[in-house]
Amino acid sequence: MSIPVRHLPVIQNWDCHSCGNCCRELEVSVTDEERRRIEALGWDDDPELKWVRLFVRYGPWWARRTRLNHRPDGRCVFLSDDNRCRIHERAGADAKPLACRLFPFVLSPAGNHWRVGLRYSCPSAAEGNGRPLPQHETELLQATRLVEQAEEFEARNVPPPPLQRGQSVDWPDLLRFVQALSDLLADRRDRVERRLRKCLALAAICRDARFDKITGGKLVEFLRVVCEGLDAEVPVEPTALPRPGWVGRMLFRQLLAILVRKDRGENRGPATRNGLTRFYAAWRFTRGSGTVPRVNGFLPATTFAQVEAANGPLPPAAEEILERYYQVKVGSLQFCGPLNFRLPFWDGFASLAVTMPAILWLTRALADGPREQALARALSVVDDHFGYNRVLASRRVRFSLWALAKRGELERLIAWYSR
Repeated sequence: MSIPVRHLPVIQNWDCHSCGNCCRELEVSVTDEERRRIEALGWDDDPELKWVRLFVRYGPWWARRTRLNHRPDGRCVFLSDDNRCRIHERAGADAKPLACRLFPFVLSPAGNHWRVGLRYSCPSAAEGNGRPLPQHETELLQATRLVEQAEEFEARNVPPPPLQRGQSVDWPDLLRFVQALSDLLADRRDRVERRLRKCLALAAICRDARFDKITGGKLVEFLRVVCEGLDAEVPVEPTALPRPGWVGRMLFRQLLAILVRKDRGENRGPATRNGLTRFYAAWRFTRGSGTVPRVNGFLPATTFAQVEAANGPLPPAAEEILERYYQVKVGSLQFCGPLNFRLPFWDGFASLAVTMPAILWLTRALADGPREQALARALSVVDDHFGYNRVLASRRVRFSLWALAKRGELERLIAWYSR
C-alpha cells in the first residue's frame, strides 16, 4: 500500500501550457516495457515517423539504456509541429513514458509520506502559472504508485540522507531540520537573500554540533533558540558583507559555467560546439574578464564587468519567484539524498545555496525586459542542471562547494549579487 502525499506546496501553482519546452530539452529514458508499448501503437501510418528511429541506445556497454530519439533541432521525435505529443494523441496519457507523465513533478519519499517538488526548467513552474499544487493531489497519488511499481521498492523503507558524513538522524528529526530551514525561508520580514544567508548560518552551527542526544522536543527547542539568535548575527544589508575573495569568485565562476551552459537543443550555446570551444569557454569563465562566452543561446552579448555592476534590489515580483523556488526545493528535499546525487543534508543545502548567486548573475546578464521575467528565465536555465547534470556530482565540484561553504564565501556571493 503506497504511503500518502502530505507535502504539497500551497505557494506554488502549475499547469501544462503546451509550450513543448520539456519535449525539446529533456532526454527521456524508457524501460523495455515502455519501449514495447510505444512500438506496439504502430507508427508506419504516420509520415513524420515512418522512416525515423523512435529510440536510441546510450551509455557505456556494461550499462546500456534506451531513450526517446530527438531530431537534429533537439525536438523529441514524437513532438508534433503544434507542440502536441503524438503518443498522447494516439493512446492517451497512460501510454507515455513515466518520466513524461511525471514532469515537472519530483517525488521524494520521507518516511511515512511523499513530498512533492518541481523542476523549474518548466517555464510554467518558474512563472507559477496554473492551479495550486494541492489541486493536483489525485494525479500525484497515482504517480507515487506508478513510481513504486516501476522502481520495485517501498517508499516507506527508504532511509533518510545523513546530515553529514558520519552523522545521521531518523526521519522525524531530519524533517525538524527541514522545518527550521523552511521557517527561515518563509519569514517575509527579510529579503530572500538574507533568509538564505540565515539558513547558511544555521547550517554552519549545526555542522559543528552533535545530535546523538539532542532529538525530538530537545532538537525543536535547540533549533528555535539558534534561529532566534540569527537575527542579531546575520547582517541585514548585503552591503555590510565584504566582497567575495579571489578564490571564492573563481570557484563560483567555474560552477557558473556548468549551471548556465546548454550543450544541445535549440538553445545550445555557440561556445559549446565542440570540446575545444567548451574548454576555451571554461577558461574564460575561470579568468572572469572580457566578453562572456555564449555557453547558452539565451545569453546576449555582454561582458563580465557589466554583469558585476550593482543594479539594486530585486522588485517584489522577482522576490516572490525566488521565495517559491527555495521553499519548494527545501520542503520537497530536492537538495539532498537520492534527488541530488546522494549528497548529505548540509552539503546538499550548500549546493542549493550556490544557485542563488548563479540565478542573480544570469538575471543581470539577461538585462533586457522586466527583471522578474529575466529572473524566471534565469531560474529555468540554472534549475535545468540542478540535481541532473552529473558534472555537479564530480569530486572537483564537491570540493569547490565545500571550500565555498568552509570559507564563508557562499554568504558573500549571495550578498554581492544582491546589491
